[in-house]
Amino acid sequence: MMKKLILMFACAAMLLSLCACENTNDKEDEVVDTRSSFEIAEEFMDSTEIETYMPDNGYQDPAEEGEAGEIVDITYYSETVKKDRPAKVQLPVGYDEDKEYPVLYVLHGIFGDQTTMINSWQTNDIVDHMIAEGLAEEMIVVYPYMYASETEDTCPGITVESAANYDNFLNDLVNDLMPYMAENFSIAEGKDNTAVFGFSMGGREALAIGFTYPDMFGYIAAACPAPGLVPGQDWAMQHPGQFQNDELKFTDEMPYLVLIGAGDSDGTVGTFPESYHNLMDENGVKHLWYIIPGSDHGDPAIASVTYNFLKYVFKAK
Repeated sequence: MMKKLILMFACAAMLLSLCACENTNDKEDEVVDTRSSFEIAEEFMDSTEIETYMPDNGYQDPAEEGEAGEIVDITYYSETVKKDRPAKVQLPVGYDEDKEYPVLYVLHGIFGDQTTMINSWQTNDIVDHMIAEGLAEEMIVVYPYMYASETEDTCPGITVESAANYDNFLNDLVNDLMPYMAENFSIAEGKDNTAVFGFSMGGREALAIGFTYPDMFGYIAAACPAPGLVPGQDWAMQHPGQFQNDELKFTDEMPYLVLIGAGDSDGTVGTFPESYHNLMDENGVKHLWYIIPGSDHGDPAIASVTYNFLKYVFKAK
């Protein structure tokens, strides 16, 4: 009996020793990224290859059956504006609730809504094709309605007051829409898995989101961003600015990718996109900037920035 007990204890000790070795090996196999967000951003953006135009591969045509993600309508309650608000959510093909997906928020321009980037600029089709070809990561794409006003459902005009309601979308996004997405969809949370891209007014707000929440958003892109990110005068008004010039920089943390592109003949936002690029250069902000020749305030600039952003989003780490 004593020999059996000794043998049992010996076997148990051997098993514990093997488990400990396996755990040690597992820990040794884990790679801990000790780089700062600034170092990651520097290395990642230096490794990118920006294409001036989206390839003419039919990316804006509807994807074939089996390659098109489902688009669903959602309604969420916004504490920010004290009412229900709409959005559209594009799910990847084969969406699996047991799998977590990164999330990209796509923002429309002034006077647009949650359908604009789908119906006018075919962002959803570009996403479908690039995922199907393995050029982009599987992701959930959210198309919000940006005009965030307690008293108005639609933007009445281009004024300082209406612009402030677009700025208020930042509060609606982080306090209302993002928690709704986390509760109702299988998403991967955190900076590494959260991105925002916008056109025109949506581009301005995408940049504002990046500079306001660099700890929450790892990837930022703006196509033809509108004036008003910093103080300035355009054909419509004097913009007070969401940031002062010297505030447009990152201090403790930054996104891994900041991308801005604009047409060379944009008669709507003029040279404001390039002025943001110049100011970021002055403030030492690492970013990518390029011009799309032959583009006004629309395509091919929007398609180009969409394509380049999708190539690199969620791939820094």
